[in-house]
Amino acid sequence: MMERKRSDKCGGGGELNSDQSFNDTGIMQAPVAPKNRLEFLNTRPPPNYVAGLGRGATGFTTRSDIGPARAAPDLPDRSAAAVGAAGPSGVGRGRGKGPGEEEEEEEEAEDKGYDENQKFDEFEGNDVGLFASAEYDEEDKEADAVWDEIDKRMDSRRKDRREARLKEEIEKYRASNPKITEQFADLKRKLVTLSAAEWDSIPEIGDYSLRNKKKRFESFVPVPDTLLEKARQEKEHVTALDPKSRAVGGTETPWSQTPDLTAVGEGRGTVLSLKLDRLSDSVSGLTVVDPKGYLTDLKSMKITSDAEISDIKKARLLLKSVIQTNPKHPPGWIAAARLEEVAGKIQTARELIKKGCEECPKNEDVWIEACRLSNPDEAKAVIARGVKAIPNSVKLWMQAAKLEHDDASKSRVLRKGLENIPDSVRLWKAVVELANEEDAKLLLQRAVECCPLHVELWLALARLETYDAAKKVLNKAREKLPKEPAIWITAAKLEEANGNTTMVGKIIERGIRALQREGLEIDREAWMKEAEASERAGSVVTCNAIISNTIGIGVEEEDRKTTWVADAEECKKRGSIETARAIYAHALTVFLTKKSVWLKAAQLEKAHGTRESLDALLRKAVTYRPQAEVLWLMGAKEKWLAGDVPAARAILQEAYAAIPNSEEIWLAAFKLEFENNEPERARMLLAKARERGGTERVWMKSAIVERELGNVEEERKLLDEGLRLFPSFFKLWLMLGQLEERLERSTDARTAYESGLKHCPNSTPLWLSLASLEERLSGLGKVRAVLTTARKRNPQNPELWLAAVRVELRHGSKKEADNLMAKALQECPNSGILWAASIEMAPRPQRKTKSSDAYKKCEHDPHVIAAIGKLFWGDRKVDKARTWLNRAVTLAPDVGDFWGLLYKFELQHGSEEQREEVLRKCVVAEPKHGERWQVISKAVENSHQSVEAILKKLVVALGKEEKAAEENKH
Repeated sequence: MMERKRSDKCGGGGELNSDQSFNDTGIMQAPVAPKNRLEFLNTRPPPNYVAGLGRGATGFTTRSDIGPARAAPDLPDRSAAAVGAAGPSGVGRGRGKGPGEEEEEEEEAEDKGYDENQKFDEFEGNDVGLFASAEYDEEDKEADAVWDEIDKRMDSRRKDRREARLKEEIEKYRASNPKITEQFADLKRKLVTLSAAEWDSIPEIGDYSLRNKKKRFESFVPVPDTLLEKARQEKEHVTALDPKSRAVGGTETPWSQTPDLTAVGEGRGTVLSLKLDRLSDSVSGLTVVDPKGYLTDLKSMKITSDAEISDIKKARLLLKSVIQTNPKHPPGWIAAARLEEVAGKIQTARELIKKGCEECPKNEDVWIEACRLSNPDEAKAVIARGVKAIPNSVKLWMQAAKLEHDDASKSRVLRKGLENIPDSVRLWKAVVELANEEDAKLLLQRAVECCPLHVELWLALARLETYDAAKKVLNKAREKLPKEPAIWITAAKLEEANGNTTMVGKIIERGIRALQREGLEIDREAWMKEAEASERAGSVVTCNAIISNTIGIGVEEEDRKTTWVADAEECKKRGSIETARAIYAHALTVFLTKKSVWLKAAQLEKAHGTRESLDALLRKAVTYRPQAEVLWLMGAKEKWLAGDVPAARAILQEAYAAIPNSEEIWLAAFKLEFENNEPERARMLLAKARERGGTERVWMKSAIVERELGNVEEERKLLDEGLRLFPSFFKLWLMLGQLEERLERSTDARTAYESGLKHCPNSTPLWLSLASLEERLSGLGKVRAVLTTARKRNPQNPELWLAAVRVELRHGSKKEADNLMAKALQECPNSGILWAASIEMAPRPQRKTKSSDAYKKCEHDPHVIAAIGKLFWGDRKVDKARTWLNRAVTLAPDVGDFWGLLYKFELQHGSEEQREEVLRKCVVAEPKHGERWQVISKAVENSHQSVEAILKKLVVALGKEEKAAEENKH
């Protein structure tokens, strides 16, 4: 029987089916019924199925598998029934087409130039295939650009409608799906009304998920009796001494006693718990402990993390590679040893650095590292091998000296090092520091021979030698180092120390010329620093010589005055007073007639000199500038302060002779006589000044003298004459009104104030005096009208606003006062006195906020600073209050009110030294202004009182004001 054949393709015209067979005679038999196929062979294959993929076969796809652009017809279901029926001979080729039809389709595609079955493009249809072979030329490119522009134009026309529609959709979506924050916005706004107590009463959220958790089984075991007995014993207090302790009298603890390790452990646990409790912080019932903090505090061992161990391993591997590939690289050995040291393997580190010393015996850093890592007993041996390997290493010899414990051994090591390195300055300095004076002198003589170019050794030797020997040493040093300025400066100091001050200037002058001949540029700033160093060393003459010979080098002629004054001020700030004095002395030799330079020099002498030096300077100044009033007045005042009144009179007489028509000198002479209780002499001086045509100040001073003497009619006469001559001088009108008030002539006083305001409508003191008078005479309504008129005439005037606020407060109109204060701060937002009053008016809980706002607006206003200091004072924050009040008097030393506050504070909280310091500073400052200060200082009974007396009276007045304010509150 012939072998059954199976074709590769199922079906076909001339091919046999697999189920046809022939017998031996060649006659074809009837078809045999097919065997039952497996079920999965009759079903449709899954998507992306590739036959034989499991055994390594690779599939492929042909165009006939993809098919045309039309939807593919459903594949027939190869069920068992369908398989049993004999299909037509053509079934199985392509999609039901015979070979002839396929060839016709291929020919037709070639004739058309494209294939209908090519993949369909959604936008262009089959045009992609149609024009695939065409060339893309410039016309096509231009056409595409035109169509792109048309598309953009059409898109821009629809843009507004599209964006509006999109915005409407977004709003509609947000309205239908609001955020959580928007849903609760109205409730959040209501939280503003909650008080602090209501906030605190809100409970903390807890873990309510516990109720849903299953409770674990808990078992309870009774406590054994042994544990109870042990606890009872621990709680007992033993009052009797141990027999062993009694044997030594109870004063010593026997060493043979074995400690109770359990008790030690329990004590350690107690200490730990106490420290944790101390480090804990209770926040809303929770305990927060910083684990790093308490571990550090307990000095526990650092537990190395896995990451650190991993990093150490990586670094070890890397450094191992370094020292193996390049064993002559010293930093690699040092790094490897230090890594092992950090890792805690000190023995491995020593072995590594030992190998490093063997590989790099000529590197001093390796030997020093080996010395550091070695035991103290072995370090000397290591460093000995190092200096043997590198005998010229200064670092190794210095390290060897450090390892010695006594000075003799250190000196011996250093001298041995100098035998190998005789030109090492560092070694010479170290060995000289360890030697006594005689040995040091010998050593330095040898040192300058070995290191002749090092100036410090020469200078050190010169300081140790006698005067004559030191001069020889410096001469030799100058020969060896002709460009070294320090040698000349040291020579000048040497001459000054031995009393030859006349030689100092010559040496410095000769030295500068010699340095310039050597081509060295003279640096003015460096020489000024040398002058300051000479001053600190006590060589004042050398300092003056350096300044006089170098201050003008490199300065333009027109810049000399400003540059020298600036240099002197900088030196004064650094505390170099003699240098500043030398600069001014040199400047005055050049600018003999410059008043500003004389004044600066006089101020320096006044602050840091003596009365004699200041008097000598001022005498010299008025000789060259006799027309300078301020110099005469300063000299007279210094004599007066020294208690020498006749000398002050003599100076003023000389000044009047030099400047006969100077009103300042007339008034100074009047003040001198008036303050020294010589009213008749003062009246005569003022009468002469009035005869010579004095200004309004002369008339005012004359009226003051008459007021002091109680001559009312003479005072009125002088005021009337002065007002006829100077009607626009408000102080005369003010004095006239005050005179009428003293005489209780209220109507005449009102007339005087009103007349004064007609001539001086912008005078704030006149308005305030009139308002005070009207408040006493007519009450609240009239004073409101007066102050309203004053504010209209003088807008943005904080004093007038403050007076209006205080009037309302005095009459109990707190609400009206607050309204006025709000308007005042709107009109004068940067007024310190208004902000200070606003802080005092605010309720106590709001004062902190108000002071913060005031400080932001007026950061450097002394009134605000003082008000904040008073707040701290009231809160018992003593240090802060002292700081702020000191800052206020620093910002405004001329205002006496701040000095009164500070002195009152120190009386309450300070020491005696602090009170004395405040008094001293106040006397130096001589305050003239201040609302309360002027009331006391200008009172007739206090006209000749000292600053200290007025300050103490001010403190008493402040205390009375505080008591009155407290009584009004209660």
